[in-house]
Amino acid sequence: MQKIRDFHYVSVNQREEFWRREGARIHWDTPPEQTLDDSRLPFARWYVGGKTNLCYNAVDRWLPLQADRQALIWVSTEVDQERIYTQAQLHDEVNAVAAMLREQGVEQGDRVLIYMPMVPEAVFTMLACARLGAIHSVVFGGFAAHNLAQRIDDAQPKVIVSADAGSRGGKVTPYKPLLDQALTLSQSRPAAVIVLNRGLAPAPLAEGEWDYAELRARHEGARVPVTWLESSEPSYILYTSGTTGKPKGVQRDTGGYTVALAASMEYIFDGKPGETFFCTSDIGWVVGHSYIVYGPLIGGQTTILYEGTPIRPDGGILWRLVERYKVNTLFSAPTAVRVLKRQDPALLRRYDLSSLRAIYLAGEPLDEPTARWIGEAVGKPIIDNYWQTESGWPILSAQPGVERTPPRLGSPSFPTYGYDVRVVDESTGQDLGPGRKGVVAIVPPLPPGAMSTIWGDDERFVRTYFESIPGRQVYPTFDWGLMDEDGYWFILGRTDDVINVAGHRLGTREIEESLSSHGKVAECAVVGVADALKGQVARAFVVLKDPADAEGDAAMRALEGDMMRVVDQQLGPVARPARIVFVAALPKTRSGKVLRRAIVAVCEGRDPGDLATIEDPNALELIKESLR
Repeated sequence: MQKIRDFHYVSVNQREEFWRREGARIHWDTPPEQTLDDSRLPFARWYVGGKTNLCYNAVDRWLPLQADRQALIWVSTEVDQERIYTQAQLHDEVNAVAAMLREQGVEQGDRVLIYMPMVPEAVFTMLACARLGAIHSVVFGGFAAHNLAQRIDDAQPKVIVSADAGSRGGKVTPYKPLLDQALTLSQSRPAAVIVLNRGLAPAPLAEGEWDYAELRARHEGARVPVTWLESSEPSYILYTSGTTGKPKGVQRDTGGYTVALAASMEYIFDGKPGETFFCTSDIGWVVGHSYIVYGPLIGGQTTILYEGTPIRPDGGILWRLVERYKVNTLFSAPTAVRVLKRQDPALLRRYDLSSLRAIYLAGEPLDEPTARWIGEAVGKPIIDNYWQTESGWPILSAQPGVERTPPRLGSPSFPTYGYDVRVVDESTGQDLGPGRKGVVAIVPPLPPGAMSTIWGDDERFVRTYFESIPGRQVYPTFDWGLMDEDGYWFILGRTDDVINVAGHRLGTREIEESLSSHGKVAECAVVGVADALKGQVARAFVVLKDPADAEGDAAMRALEGDMMRVVDQQLGPVARPARIVFVAALPKTRSGKVLRRAIVAVCEGRDPGDLATIEDPNALELIKESLR
């Protein structure tokens, strides 16, 4: 593992030389004058003076080499459709949408809010914005009107591009009524609204609103020149989930982000031009931005855009797509794998996965039982990687494109190049040694591709991210972690997911890991609930692989007791949950994150608050019923 250690050392100790070399991966219309300006930390400017364009690097740059290569494959199991676009066809579509937006007055620096489902037109619009030098802000499709209105007011878009509706799990969600309501709530008014009509729900157009197909037909064959942006100019705004009050818009630069993604396709994903990349995320999330749209296309790869769930029409759909399109890299989430654990295991053996090199998982901590199960089931390397909306690309990961290293279950391996990651004491800011738990933090400057600031609020950027650790200017990830003696890193859960039981500080993630090791557990969530005697108690909610194992009071009590003993043996009696409740499903966001705070609120008899991102409201109702 010496090679990967040396590689990382150079990336953080000879930063400018390292990133100057990496900058040669992309096309610059004007070469950079300076690799890094860190004179105003924590603000950092990468590739100062250089001019480039995200769309050019993702689309135009590859036309002379592979115009007829499949660039974008869209598969929807919701509407049973498939569309394939070659690189040349993608270029045509992006130019047409750029002409549409330009007709509506969109220029460099203007914002365009995209409120769309997982359809090709959403990708075209993102790339068209980048082509024009406009700043796109994708809001997750189906987001509640109030939340959407907040984002409209913060971004103040000149144009909003939306759709009549989206569909998930066979259920249609009309978007246009939500958008109409949001526009009545917001103070900012766009100059135009463009609506893609999929024929899923009524979407009447008002004055100043345009039909996507009509505009597209009007601009058939259009050619819109690329707008070259100085590297530090913003490419997009992405609002972090779960914010309260004024939304927090993560602002991304242009040049640094392009370089970071280009490098990651080789070093982290071990990929090459001409391969096929399948990321199951959503374009409304950072993973979708980086590894559905920009990363694979910048790397000259085919990208798959999937509208559907991992279990529709059955639990083999992801593997069927891998076989059909000869996918080389699959990027998904631990939550999706936990869902698949409950499906017929025969589905994992039905398809030819010989093209698949590895499966990457991120979004929530990957527990050992889940990692072991999927690894053994498909016979492929499972690469856990850890990052955030703010980072834009992985902070911790194995890097097979640098050196192949043995995996360690439960660990996202090592810091990736460019990230000077430390484990620090939350009270003193001091670095902690191997085996000691602390806050995972990054010493600035943040590398290329990481957030440059909060949109419209530099002061909040500094206050939120660089003033929370006493006596030291570091970026805290707000996650607990530790590094072992061999240099492998472990993420132990959010710093706000620590509960205090009778004076004992316990991480809910550790209790979840223990419960997940029980052979009958498919997935679980542990939360801290207020208790008059102990301050807080742990309460666990468990989804079983086979619900029949807890049918009847006697079976349920026996299984609960058995799981309690597992926690006792692994963590000690103090970590034993006060209660284990068996439920059919856990309430999650559409990106797969468990809504733990909503569960806590229900347990404590409080209003769970805004549930704009919840996947299935019935899951929270099931928890309410289980507590009665």
